[in-house]
Formats: sequence, C-alpha cells, structure tokens
Amino acid sequence: MAQFAKSTFSHASYAVYRPSYPPSLYNTVLAYHHSPRETCIDLGCGHGVVARYLSQTFSQVVGTDPSDGMIEQALSSTPHELYPNVTFQNSSAESLKFLKSESVDLVVAGQAAHWFDTKVLFPEMGRILRKSGTLAFWGYKDHVFVDYPKATKILNEYAYSNDERSLGPYWSQPGRSKVENKLRDIEPPVNEFEDVRRVEYEPGTSGPKTGEGTMFLSRRMALEECMNYIRTWSAYSAWQEKFQAKKRRDGGEGDVVDEMFDKMRSAEPDWQKDEAWMEKEVEVEWGSGLLLARRR
Repeated sequence: MAQFAKSTFSHASYAVYRPSYPPSLYNTVLAYHHSPRETCIDLGCGHGVVARYLSQTFSQVVGTDPSDGMIEQALSSTPHELYPNVTFQNSSAESLKFLKSESVDLVVAGQAAHWFDTKVLFPEMGRILRKSGTLAFWGYKDHVFVDYPKATKILNEYAYSNDERSLGPYWSQPGRSKVENKLRDIEPPVNEFEDVRRVEYEPGTSGPKTGEGTMFLSRRMALEECMNYIRTWSAYSAWQEKFQAKKRRDGGEGDVVDEMFDKMRSAEPDWQKDEAWMEKEVEVEWGSGLLLARRR
C-alpha cells in the first residue's frame, strides 16, 4: 500500500475514476450479517465510499487507512454535517489498538484485503469482532470491454507482460495475484471463523452480462475515462515513477496508457470511425470476488 503515498499517485483521481459499489453488493453483505448494526469498521477505506454508504445502516462507522493522502481525501469527501456517525483513523488493518475487544459487529474491506498481512490480520479480526460478527472482504480485477474482445486482450497483455515498458513488472506482489484470484488465497482460520462463503464473477466478451457468476461491478464509460481509470492503478504509478512520461492530452509524447489505447483502436474498427474516439462510450465489467465469514 506504500504506492499510495508516492508523489506519482493521485488520490483525487482514485476517488473519481474507480468503480463504485452497487446496492446489490451491500445488500448481499447485509443479508448475510446477523449480529447487531452498531459498529462497522472499514479497513483500507480509501476515499470513504464504503464507510459513507454503510453509515445509513450502522450507528457508527470508522474508516481506517495507513495512507495520509487517502485519509485526507476521505475527510474532504465526507462532510460531518452529512455523515455525523462516520470517522476516519490513520491505521493499518493489522493493528487496531483504538478498538476494544469484541466491540465490532461488521468488518469490511473493499479493494484492500489483498494488501493485508493475513497472518497478523486474522488474530486482530478475532479480537475486535463480537461473536457472530461478520467479516466481508471484496475486490475486483481488471475491467473487460465486454463488446470488444480484441481490446480486452491487448489490455491484458499490457497489464501482465514482463516487458519493462508494460505495466506487468510494476504490480506489488503477492497482492495483485490475490486480486486476480478473486481473494481465494485469503482463508479465514477455521478455529475462529465459520460459514465461509464466496460470491464471484468472471466477465465474458460476448456482450453485457455474458459472464459467469454474480455480477456486481459494471459501468458505461467513455474511453478517456477508461484511460484515466488505468492511471489510478498502483502499477501505473510505479511505472510513471520510473519513466516520468507525460500523457498526450497534457501535451506530452504519451505514456504507456496512450500506447495501449493506440493499439486497441487499431484492433477495433468500431473505435476508428470517429476522430473524437476517446469520447466513445463502452460497456465495462469487472471480475470480482466477495468473501464472507462469521466469527465463531
């Protein structure tokens, strides 16, 4: 998670371009949750989107994040007069010393659990959660252009090629592999957690909703929005730290994202028809994994 503290990372862009979570995801978590709705902890809260949503349901929500920049973004996006029951704390997920034992009803982590040291995390989760309290972690992998398989293939090549000019070498591991594996590598210890469930989705490329599983994350986006979204990836931030390339829209010669989308446009005739092709809107879906578990 140290990448989010570097100067090449934009916390504001993260807040704007990252996908939001639909009510169906929260409803799945809340339908599973059987204990009281007093206290919720949002680990790796980022800009606070999950904390704000769950403040409608829980008496108190605390978002935690080890990044000062993320906490600042969360505070600026969560005015106290609108969210009086939401607070934010600069803290790692593995050490929540400000919380009493068995004081938390629900612990959530949206697109953050892959950063955690689970050997240290789960004893702390076992300490803070009440009996029958809920743990809900979810994450999403790369987006898929569901109507454009050639563009999707090029995206995957740039995301995971070992070529130093691509993004592949710049992912933090093993975290990225955990996301790609839909959080299956994260296994709550059976001595402290029970009723473990997983809800997954893998997009298809034969049109919207042609994937397998339960879809939570989809969006209609302009291609330029897709480009800016990729520029919120931690791998892009690390790539940019090395190459210091200026994107074309800012008057530069172009960065890895410009190059990637040039190749996509060449491969997809439908993207070539309009000079203002970056304004073209496309349907996007994300592969995702939701892990649910109950404290014994």
